[in-house]
Amino acid sequence: MSASKAFLCWKNIFQRANTLVISATGHSTTITNNLFNMETTQTTINLPRGNSAPNFKTVGREVRNLLANNPEALKNPLLRAGPAHPLDILTIDEIKTTASVVRRHFGKLSKTLRFWRVDLKEPAKSIVQDFDAKRTTTFPRESFVVLVEPTQDKVYELVINLSPRGHEAVITCEHKPGVQAGFLSDEYEMCEILVKQDPRVRASLKRRGITDLNSVMVDAWTSFFHGPEVRLCNPLLFVRATDSANGYDRPIDGLDIYIDMTKMEVTSVKDLFVVPIPQHDPVAQWQTIKNVRTDLKPYHVTQPEGPSFRVEGQQVYWQNWHFRVGFTQWEGLVLHSVEYDDRETGKRRPIMYRASFAEMVVPYGDPRPPNCRKNAFDAGEDGFGRNCHSLELGCDCLGVIHYFDAHLVDAKGIPYKIKNAVCLHEEDIGILWKHKDWRTGLQEVRRSRRLVVSFFATIANYDYGFYWYFMQDGSIKCEAKLTGILSTSSIAPGERPGGYGTMVAPNLYAPIHQHFFIVRLHMQVDGSKNTVTEVNVKVPDENEPNPHKSAFYATETILKTEKEAARVINPFSSRLWKIVNLNTKNRNGDHCAWKLVPSNNAPAYALPESKIMQRAGFTKKSIWVTPYHPNEKYPAGDYVYQKEYEDGLTHWTEADRSVYDTDIVVWYSFGITHVVRSEDWPVMPVEYAGFDLKPDNFFGYSPAMDVPPVPTKSNKKDCCSVDITPRSKL
Repeated sequence: MSASKAFLCWKNIFQRANTLVISATGHSTTITNNLFNMETTQTTINLPRGNSAPNFKTVGREVRNLLANNPEALKNPLLRAGPAHPLDILTIDEIKTTASVVRRHFGKLSKTLRFWRVDLKEPAKSIVQDFDAKRTTTFPRESFVVLVEPTQDKVYELVINLSPRGHEAVITCEHKPGVQAGFLSDEYEMCEILVKQDPRVRASLKRRGITDLNSVMVDAWTSFFHGPEVRLCNPLLFVRATDSANGYDRPIDGLDIYIDMTKMEVTSVKDLFVVPIPQHDPVAQWQTIKNVRTDLKPYHVTQPEGPSFRVEGQQVYWQNWHFRVGFTQWEGLVLHSVEYDDRETGKRRPIMYRASFAEMVVPYGDPRPPNCRKNAFDAGEDGFGRNCHSLELGCDCLGVIHYFDAHLVDAKGIPYKIKNAVCLHEEDIGILWKHKDWRTGLQEVRRSRRLVVSFFATIANYDYGFYWYFMQDGSIKCEAKLTGILSTSSIAPGERPGGYGTMVAPNLYAPIHQHFFIVRLHMQVDGSKNTVTEVNVKVPDENEPNPHKSAFYATETILKTEKEAARVINPFSSRLWKIVNLNTKNRNGDHCAWKLVPSNNAPAYALPESKIMQRAGFTKKSIWVTPYHPNEKYPAGDYVYQKEYEDGLTHWTEADRSVYDTDIVVWYSFGITHVVRSEDWPVMPVEYAGFDLKPDNFFGYSPAMDVPPVPTKSNKKDCCSVDITPRSKL
């Protein structure tokens, strides 16, 4: 391998994966990379003096000379072009290669293939851990593909080998009978085109006084009451008052339309009833609001010295935290290898191997059509990642921001990039800890800062933010933010929806509904052998001592099997769950653990025999625990589009496998019941749902004690350590 060729690969790595970092001044350039003996080295190259930064050609020439004089560096596998880590997301080129290999494999059928997913097939956990521990320098590179072949109405799963170059090939190709893939990227638009072209639909619209088809909005929804034999779409219709109006203020109810998305034709149009279409609500036209507040002063977040985090490729370092950012078309943001540098022990300690939002379901409680058939699985049917969008500085995130792009694929297999899909930034969130000693007059206070990793997805009318917060006290918070526009229905003048909905404008109501999220947490607290326990606070019974009638204590129960570990929240006993490593203890003799603390949550109200509960059985419980299995990724199953039953969590846990002292996955289901209020219209202020992960005897004492005080702006002294004159004795 020549030095010149090595540099070309080096340049590619720099541009794609940021594994090489160049910091330039007017006189020298420092190149940092794991080039020599797999250890981080810094080599300073002297450059011509001048006021301007050195150009890339000058640096390139010097790097070629550097590599030529260090032949050992050329043996380093990191010098190859492409991803530098086994979990790096697929590059645009890798997605192109994947599509090309797939088309070549299908031959004559390749022109009709339609792609639903192209994601990284993550290597086995052992491969990733060996690479991270530098026990190996190589790793497989494979992609996972789900596609639809419409002429045969078949769904296929493929695994494609992507390395080394020149040896790309199909590893496996499997037909998946009896299932349907989620919405394809072009089906949303095709649904609208087909509906507007159908003469039966046009006649029904004319019956309602609608002749301008350009004003009609068509939202694609899956067919809820049909099995997967035929790929169907059951759309909802709305009509805009103007080209830029919010169409959700004028729903067209009473039409029940079905589209065969394989044949691309409308198969059924039923005009069930006619409800007068509401008049345009001027409040709903938020883009044209003129009387905005004038007393809101600018709020600037600046960090003149830059942020405290460091990013290398997709690896993030911040305040003792280490983790890797990933992204899939199903889940969106994925966190890998979450670890913490424990200054007490001097060790980097693992906490989670992988974390993501795995599924979401939105059941509606109104029994009247069309609301009775609104039951969306927004991850499995649409894809969180596929519906993400670019975030903007000053709007979505404040401060000094680092963005991660997402690489996705359309239905034709053509890759595209969503720039700034994931936002990484710091936030000040008030007080971390504080104490004043009134005897001595000494006061100590520390400000709290958190690291935020987030992305947003828009799915039809709703917008969802998915947030992970890393804290300086060693805790993690997971949060979903719900905003956007309510799903609405028309109602006849003089009528009201009762408890099934809330009026938000004249002749317009929004039905009661729920949002359930479920997060998949592949835990590895101090290693791969973990156990879940349940903690409840109890009042002593009559046989236990309670002389002052005010005693209470915490009980801890080990959950040894899957069925034992399927549990629900109980705020009346302050119930929480701990993920414990029974093989490690802190300095106080307690087993090291992390606790999952519920926040706001809600039960599923649909009856067990209902269609929605047969498909979303995971909402029956708040927490599930399963032994790790690489094929168990999605709680409602791998294919939820028109699925009549769940073949995910409720099916897996029937085996009642052991989850004691083993490699486990914790699934936490949480959500809100949205009893709509008029203040949620026209764009809903953010609702929050989530939970906390906190160290529980994981450390020997608070890891937040070494957070420094904040210096004053004027004299650089600590403003958080204050000597106050003691209070006089009474």
